[in-house]
Amino acid sequence: MVADERLFFLLQSAAHRLRVEGDRRCLAAGGVTTAQLGALLAVHDQPGLTQRELATALGQRESAITAMTARLVEAGLIVREQHPEQHRALVLDLTPEGKSTLVRLRPVIASFNGELHALLGDAFGPTSEALRYLAGWPG
Repeated sequence: MVADERLFFLLQSAAHRLRVEGDRRCLAAGGVTTAQLGALLAVHDQPGLTQRELATALGQRESAITAMTARLVEAGLIVREQHPEQHRALVLDLTPEGKSTLVRLRPVIASFNGELHALLGDAFGPTSEALRYLAGWPG
């Protein structure tokens, strides 16, 4: 099988290995997985976003986000409050502990990205752009 035919499987394999290593580091430093870190970063960037908006931002089903936010609320990292205008919607915001967790994890993220940059060298930028494009495809 030529490399072009294996691209999808290589992407899956790389994503899995990176997620496992990222989860290991994030759990050790901040007690959250990379998926939960993504949610914390999205809430940090857009305080007051709804669970539906978070699901869209993360490319997840709303049911998965409901379960994730419940775990983050239980961990004391985010709060859910009634939307001021939509009676069925909940808005999300970071707690002080959630903000502190992000502060602890930023060096971990920077180190991980630095290792990837060293590994990929000049291909880091084009790889990042290609993955950003693929993350939005199709659509």
